[in-house]
Amino acid sequence: MSSASYIKSRPGVPQGFFECEAAGLRWLAAAHDDGGARVVRVEKVAAEHLQLVRIHPTKPTRKAAAEFGAGLAHTHNAGADGFGAPPQGWSGDGFFGPLSDPRPMRMQPRTRFGEFWAEDRIRPCLDELSGVYGPAEMAVFDRLCQRLHDGEFDDDDPAARLHGDLWSGNLMWDDWGAVLIDPAAHGGHREEDLAMLSLFGCPHYDAIIGGYEEVHPLPAGRTERIGLHQLYGVLMHAVLFGGGYASQALATAQRYV
Repeated sequence: MSSASYIKSRPGVPQGFFECEAAGLRWLAAAHDDGGARVVRVEKVAAEHLQLVRIHPTKPTRKAAAEFGAGLAHTHNAGADGFGAPPQGWSGDGFFGPLSDPRPMRMQPRTRFGEFWAEDRIRPCLDELSGVYGPAEMAVFDRLCQRLHDGEFDDDDPAARLHGDLWSGNLMWDDWGAVLIDPAAHGGHREEDLAMLSLFGCPHYDAIIGGYEEVHPLPAGRTERIGLHQLYGVLMHAVLFGGGYASQALATAQRYV
C-alpha cells in the first residue's frame, strides 16, 4: 500500500458493502468532468476493504465552501434513473450507517419522490423501531406517509444524483477544497443532501447554499422542508443509537401532518 493511500476495512461487513460504496463513489465522481464536486478516488476494492487516495485535511474557507456548493449542484444535476435508484455499477439494496453497523437501505427506482420517501425510507425505519412508538405516535407517521403518497411534497424536479449520507463528517476539506467521502449514493431529491448537511452543523453552510444556487436556484420554502428531508437520517439515528433521536423524529413528523 502506498503512503498516499487510505485503507477502510472491517472483517465481516455485509456482503457487497465495499463494492456498493465503491460504485457510489465512482458514480458521483463521473459528474466531476462536468463541474461536479470532488470525490475521493477509489484505488482498489475487495470484500472486506476499500483502498482510497488519502486526503490531507485542512480548515475550510468560505471560498472553498461556495465552490463546493456549485459543484454539488452539478453533481445533483447529473441525475439518476429514479428516486431510490442505485448508483451505476450496483444492483440491489445499498447500505446506510457507520462502518461498525451498516444497515440495509432500499434501492429501487420510483418515479415520484413522495412514494419513495414514504415506502423506501420512512416505513423501513419504523419497522426497525417496532415497539418504540405507540399507536398514537405511529398514526402521526401514517398521516405523513399518506401526505407523501398523495403527492403533497412532490415537485417537477427529476431525481438527483445524491451522496445520500451528507452530514458534515462525510465532507472533508484539503488544500484544493471539499472532497466527498463515505456515500450512501442513490437517486433522490436534491434537498435531501442539503438538509443532511445542516443536521449536525456544517462550516460555512450559507456559503455552500449560495454557491449551489448560483448553479441551480432552489424553490421557495426550502428551509421549511429541511426537517422533512432530514427525517430518514434522524430515524436511522434512532435505529442505530437510540437516545433522543426517536423523539426528535416524531416531533419532526408532527410538523408535516
